Amino acid sequence: MTNHLRPDRHIQRDFFIADILDAAPKDDMASMEHPIFALRAGDRRIRNYERGNYKVEIQPGPYGCATIHDKDVWIYCISQLMEAVNRGRDDISRTVRFVAYDFLVTTNRPVAGVGYDRMADALRRLSGTRIETNIETDGKRERSGFGLIDSWKVVERRKDHRMAAVEVTLPDWLFRSVKARYVLTIDRDYFRLRKPLDRRIYEIARKHCGSQSRWRATVSTLHEKSGSTSTLREFRRLLKCLADSDELPGYRVMFNDDDDAITFYPKSGMRSAMAQARDLLKMPRK
Repeated sequence: MTNHLRPDRHIQRDFFIADILDAAPKDDMASMEHPIFALRAGDRRIRNYERGNYKVEIQPGPYGCATIHDKDVWIYCISQLMEAVNRGRDDISRTVRFVAYDFLVTTNRPVAGVGYDRMADALRRLSGTRIETNIETDGKRERSGFGLIDSWKVVERRKDHRMAAVEVTLPDWLFRSVKARYVLTIDRDYFRLRKPLDRRIYEIARKHCGSQSRWRATVSTLHEKSGSTSTLREFRRLLKCLADSDELPGYRVMFNDDDDAITFYPKSGMRSAMAQARDLLKMPRK
């Protein structure tokens, strides 16, 4: 069976870095709900997603569409901003400056040259990818277009000429979400998930299940919400593999063949355990 989680690359951290990483990772709720990020590298399609009254069009840049692994930059910046807000700072802005090494450690990436190169590639894709949407943030709903980041620049280099510190300017749409606290804390093991689809399924489960005792959705609904380009049959197979692995951070996944549905249960909490036990008792024996 394929492992869905990568090993933790940075178990041993020095005291200073451990203190920096105390900021709990946060994700933007609007992007958790809607499939803004591509699930495969090199995706150059114009993608359209519509659900209810919300519409999203994702337009690739010269380096292709930003992927869900590139979204780690978003999550890291949101986390740093929310940590500043929680500490009572009122001077936050859309521009976030951070040390590249800290980002790589936090997101479980290699800190050798390849880690810095991939980070630069992610910044290029995030800057080039354009979004047109009417998703509401901070009570404001408008049809608008923007890049996934407005800009980025290297503000400090190491002796080997690799980036040491960078500045990223987030789009106003995302910054409004942060100021409105329209974010959710996510499990640190999210960054250990290997497969793009597993990350997307985690986002959906975290957004909809949260700390409820359970959340249930049909496979076809999850397929639509995920933005997956797989056939429904292949998507169902991948979900079953994820359920069998029991490696989705924070949630247990149960597949029900009879109604072609998936149920998510938080792995902690008595209410969740009781809900899962009741559901297992109801399931027909084979």
